[in-house]
Amino acid sequence: MSLTTGLLIFLGTYTPAGGESRGIYSVRLDPATGALSEPVLVAETPNPTFLAWNPDGRTLYALSESGTVNGRPGGALKSFRYESATGSLTPLNISPTGDIGLAHVNVDATGRTAAVVSYQGSYVASFPLAADGQLGARQSLVAHTGVLGPNAKRQDKPHPHSVTFSPDNRFAYICDLGLDRVFRYRLDPASATLTTEGETATAPGAGPRHSKFSADGKFLYVINELNSTIETFAADAASGALTRVQAIATLPADFHGESICAEIRLSPDGRFVYGSNRGHESLAVFARDAVQGTLALVEIVPTGGKHPRNFNLSPDGRWLVCGNRDSNNVTVFRVDPVSGRLTPTGQPYAIPQVVCVLFAP
Repeated sequence: MSLTTGLLIFLGTYTPAGGESRGIYSVRLDPATGALSEPVLVAETPNPTFLAWNPDGRTLYALSESGTVNGRPGGALKSFRYESATGSLTPLNISPTGDIGLAHVNVDATGRTAAVVSYQGSYVASFPLAADGQLGARQSLVAHTGVLGPNAKRQDKPHPHSVTFSPDNRFAYICDLGLDRVFRYRLDPASATLTTEGETATAPGAGPRHSKFSADGKFLYVINELNSTIETFAADAASGALTRVQAIATLPADFHGESICAEIRLSPDGRFVYGSNRGHESLAVFARDAVQGTLALVEIVPTGGKHPRNFNLSPDGRWLVCGNRDSNNVTVFRVDPVSGRLTPTGQPYAIPQVVCVLFAP
């Protein structure tokens, strides 16, 4: 496999002082075997811990989860021009958030709004995006407040952890780990602003972390970090309000150790849902009922590494690539299109501190 063939994947990492990682890396996945190429450093930047595409397929956004930006305290969002012919990233601009570091970024369907959340800063912010993908000055900054969850150690204050746009692009849903809430914001892409619309409670002490919508917008799937479950919510077509449908465990019934969840993904065909367990070091596979929205456990498989913070599925759904942060490796699984089951392709690949896996458009 050459440097210009195969499925291109970008990897966000932590870049601690004295560590091996230096920023955003790329690898190529052989679509016949699942083998990965050697990683290439494509952007040297501090702590690009989460990545997101503009729908134009030409612009990549990366968090800068660091202590200072341009000599001032805070985190920032960075934009990069992506060249599909070469797989290269060229820096465009940077927009400071004006507060401490970030945890997640997403871009709306029109490509005019980027939204970010700060886990430690307890806020949600939005930025306008220009036609060329560059970031404008921050437009919305909303602090989360409310009654904290019962886990005093982890739910010590509001902790917004992710932002998910509804498929119809009318709403942004924010999982808040500290408040056991999924907040709903009205999105105005023209002004790149978010307006508070409503909220929905998860189970007490659940600690909602990340979420994904079904393609038809009828169901939102929330992975709960603290109680290791996935909750299914039905979304009202008119108001966007959520109603709980189901909660299902991501861990085996006989497991009694410490483990917390991280990422959740739906297969491209919408038939399966996947979630990762950090501590149990596994991926949980669920079959999805498209009508009822409910999940049924298929299997739970080892990730081949420690702390599977992030994983992703290839656009064709045939491969799953998992970043194991604490073991400094990446593992690849072949996906059975009928059952959703995962089969590891071989030994893990040594890549340091991977915390985000993003396939190129």
